[in-house]
Amino acid sequence: MERVLGIGGYFLRAGDPEALSAWYRDCLGLDADEHGLWRQATGPTVFATFEAGTGYFGSPAQQTMLNFRVADLDAMLAQLRAKGADVSGETQDMEGVGRFGWVTDPEGNRVELWQPA
Repeated sequence: MERVLGIGGYFLRAGDPEALSAWYRDCLGLDADEHGLWRQATGPTVFATFEAGTGYFGSPAQQTMLNFRVADLDAMLAQLRAKGADVSGETQDMEGVGRFGWVTDPEGNRVELWQPA
């Protein structure tokens, strides 16, 4: 059986694609090239499904949620707050999994930040 090898891309609709790309670069350090190619650090990727009515993604209109691995969740959240980003005041700890925090991008997409255990 053929299998997928990994995530090949994640695509977002945006009212202002250039501004949204700049936000991801300037606030999260996602340094993609002019074609959107980003060489990420090796590490785990979680693929999970949720009930249709979940509130975990923020807005009920948001059908997917992007999750980024980070080395230091507290430092990343502080960096985002310093840049004026819409950062959730809560974090979550999952034993054996890691710590989670959330930020909402300028287009209203809730993004999860994960510091693996």
